[in-house]
Amino acid sequence: MQRKSRVVCLLAFLFALPIFAIAEPVTFKRAIELAIRNSTAVNSADVDVNRLQATYQEARDQYIPQVYFGSGLAYSFGFPLGEPSIFKVSSTSLLLNEAQREFIKAARSDVRAATLSKQEKKGQVILETALSYSELDKNQASINILRQQEDAALKFENIEQQRIQAGVDAPIELTRAKLNTARIRLKIAELVAGADTLRMRLSQLTGLPAKEFETVNESIPRLPEVSQDEDLATRAVNFSPTVASAKELAAAKLFQARGEHKQLYPAVDLVGQYARFTKYNNYDQYYKTFRRNNGAIGVEIRFPFLNKGQKDHSEAAYADALRARKDVDAAKEQVSTETLKLQRSVAQLIAARDVAKLEYQITQNNTEAMQAKVDAGQATLRDQQQAQLDENDKYSALLDATYELEKAQMQLLEQTGDLEKWALSR
Repeated sequence: MQRKSRVVCLLAFLFALPIFAIAEPVTFKRAIELAIRNSTAVNSADVDVNRLQATYQEARDQYIPQVYFGSGLAYSFGFPLGEPSIFKVSSTSLLLNEAQREFIKAARSDVRAATLSKQEKKGQVILETALSYSELDKNQASINILRQQEDAALKFENIEQQRIQAGVDAPIELTRAKLNTARIRLKIAELVAGADTLRMRLSQLTGLPAKEFETVNESIPRLPEVSQDEDLATRAVNFSPTVASAKELAAAKLFQARGEHKQLYPAVDLVGQYARFTKYNNYDQYYKTFRRNNGAIGVEIRFPFLNKGQKDHSEAAYADALRARKDVDAAKEQVSTETLKLQRSVAQLIAARDVAKLEYQITQNNTEAMQAKVDAGQATLRDQQQAQLDENDKYSALLDATYELEKAQMQLLEQTGDLEKWALSR
């Protein structure tokens, strides 16, 4: 029976092994969804929102009576020196406080600013994931091309070796062939290192194992066309969570300054107290009337009329509010400038991609023409290999130009607020 169970376990392990060995390609949309769900930055921003929400609620709760329960039990002799209460209940709450109203408004603005900051970080996570995914996909395509170049270069080395042995070529030609192979391997090593780094970053963003992360080119949504006539800078400023968050922070600073100033205004608190006294503290002997149940309810009114320190503090708070307002203007300028640069760079990158595409098409024609010459005996194998290498180089250049264009388009989508909709469209 024991032997049978061991056989069953072994078979189960063998059947399960291929499941863990096979790496599943990760689609673009799934990578974005996992990054949003697992992002440390987004989760930290969510914690900040909850913390500030609690602070806002705390500021509001100052108008709700706060009740305290205590006792003043003690033995005494002679004249009673303290309050001989068996238990005491006291309550305080704000009734009229202009400063606290401003502090509540400031706390509410802080919550809104934190919520907008969370939205901004979410957009940054989507952008980073999309760029890393797209670059990894480009690197994988480039590595495949270079692998083909490496195979062709190794075959050419063998042919060159045979030609040297036959006395057709000089030995230096073999060295040139090896140098060409070494350059290809150097490019492969650089791209593999970059791909591994991108896989690691995507693993950190999505929570998937780095070594099993493979892209699916068809899953990347097509990027929309960018109009050079549209006022994207104004649109980006109106959407920008950075600008909106700066506005809310400026509003919070202004409310805080007003609150500090209104600390000099009169304030009214609602107070109440109840105490049950003991009989063994001699109160009934020294006071004409003695009652065990005692209570009071009323208001406490404060009229600040001399507080130079608070006045100086409020002036400093107003200065902070003015500085925050200037930060809003700076944020608007930065967003509009970056958006306009991206919009114009897209036009330049489209032209660069078109140039790379045409150069690639020319090398394709050159490769076909060279093949015809080789078949006709009008060109050598070295000429054919060089034409093929030129074609592959131009294709790699086309991939790079396409990626740079897509990168600028994604950054522009992030600026205008359309990135998440595009990223999750498939």
